Amino acid sequence: MNFVEELRWRGMIQEIMPGTEEQLQKEQTAGYLGIDPTADSLHIGHLVGVMMLKHLQRAGHTPIALIGGATGMIGDPSMKSAERNLLDEETLRRNQAGIKKQLSKFLDFESDIPNRAILVNNYDWMKDFSFLDFIRDIGKHLTVNYMMAKDSVKKRLTGEAKEGMSFTEFSYQLLQGYDFLYLYNEKNCRLQMGGSDQWGNITTGTELIRRKVGGEAFALVCPLITKADGGKFGKTESGNIWLDRRYTSPYKFYQFWLNVSDSDAEKYIKIFTSLSKDEINTLVYEQQSAPHLRPLQKRLAEEITVMAHSREDYEKAVSASEILFGRATSDTLREIDEETLLQVFEGVPQFTISKEKLSEGIKAIDLLTDEAAVFPSKGEMRKTVQAGGVMINKEKLTDFETVINTSSLIGDKYILAQRGKKNYYLLIVE
Repeated sequence: MNFVEELRWRGMIQEIMPGTEEQLQKEQTAGYLGIDPTADSLHIGHLVGVMMLKHLQRAGHTPIALIGGATGMIGDPSMKSAERNLLDEETLRRNQAGIKKQLSKFLDFESDIPNRAILVNNYDWMKDFSFLDFIRDIGKHLTVNYMMAKDSVKKRLTGEAKEGMSFTEFSYQLLQGYDFLYLYNEKNCRLQMGGSDQWGNITTGTELIRRKVGGEAFALVCPLITKADGGKFGKTESGNIWLDRRYTSPYKFYQFWLNVSDSDAEKYIKIFTSLSKDEINTLVYEQQSAPHLRPLQKRLAEEITVMAHSREDYEKAVSASEILFGRATSDTLREIDEETLLQVFEGVPQFTISKEKLSEGIKAIDLLTDEAAVFPSKGEMRKTVQAGGVMINKEKLTDFETVINTSSLIGDKYILAQRGKKNYYLLIVE
C-alpha cells in the first residue's frame, strides 16, 4: 500500500514536502503527529490525525503519537486568537492515559509487529532542558526573520487581537521543531504530519534538522475538515463530540455520523474509515440510486462507532434509534439503559406521575388526560384509540379503559406514551 497515494484519493493531503513519497517508498519510515493533551479524551476533531497514523501503520510504517505535554503547557498560536490555559503535570499524565486508551482502538501498540505504534510525551525530554541550554543549542539555528515569516505568527501580530503575542507563544514553533529533531535523533523519525494550520510549525522542524544535523526530514498536512454548509466540523449545539462515553454516549456519537448531509457523508467515509475505494464507490452509487435509504451515512456511522467504541455499542445505538424511527418493540425499549433512553427522548414533552397513584392502578384514559396532558380531552383520546393511534411502551392500546400500573414501568421509572406516528411523551414516575 502506497501511503501517500492512499491519503491522496481519500482527500487527506493539503500540502506535502517534495521527496516525502519517495522516502516512504524507499524504506519503512517512522512518522509522528502531535496531539494536544488539554482533555483526557480525544474528540472527533482529532480523528483526521488519528486516521493518518492508522493509514501509516497499515502501509507498513511506524506511527508515533506525540502527546504535547510540554507544548500543552504553552499553547500553539496557530489559528488561535488567545493564549490557552496552562496545565499541571498531574493533569497532563491523566490526560495522556485517557488518550492512549482511545488511540489503542485505532493503532497497534502491543503486538510484536516491527512497526508497532509508539506513544511519547514531549514533557519527558523538555522538563530537564534548561532555558540557557535551549537557546544556545536550538535557538541559534533559526533566525527571528525566519520565525516571523510564518503565517501563524504573522496572523497574530497583524490581527485584531489587542494583546498581541507573548514570547511564550512565539517560542512554540522552536519547541515543536525541537520535538521533530529529538524524534529524528532518537527514533529515526523522518516524517511529521498534522493539519494544514501546522504547516509552519512542521517545516520549522525540517529546517532545524537540516541546519543542526544536516539531516533530511519531510512534512505532510491534511486539509482542515469543514461541513458542506460552511459550519465547523464536529461542533454541535451541545459542544464537541467526544470519543469518551462519559462525555458523548455511543448513541449520540452514532447519531452524529448518521445525521451528516449526503455530500459530507461521501467526503467523511473516505477520511474516517479504512474502507477500500471500491467499497466506497459502491456505496456512493447506492446512495445516488436510493438516497432515501442513506447507505453512506449508515455505513459511516457503523464503521466509526465500532472503531471508537465496540460492535455491541453500535448495535445498541441502532436499537435505540429504531425506537424513534423504526419498528422497535416493548422488549427493545426495556433493554436500553436509562442514559440512552433519556437521550433518545431528549426534548419530548415529559410529565411526572406519582408512583403511589400508579401502584393502585390508573385507567389509561385518566392517565393520559388528567395525570399527563397527552390528550386535551377524553373524547379525543377515545377517537385516537379506536383509530389505533395510541401506544404505551411501543404496544398498541386497544382499550382506553385498560388499567396501567407499576408493571408497565421501564427501568422502574418510565412509561413511554405515543400519539400517532411521531408524537412521543415520557412519563416519569416518582
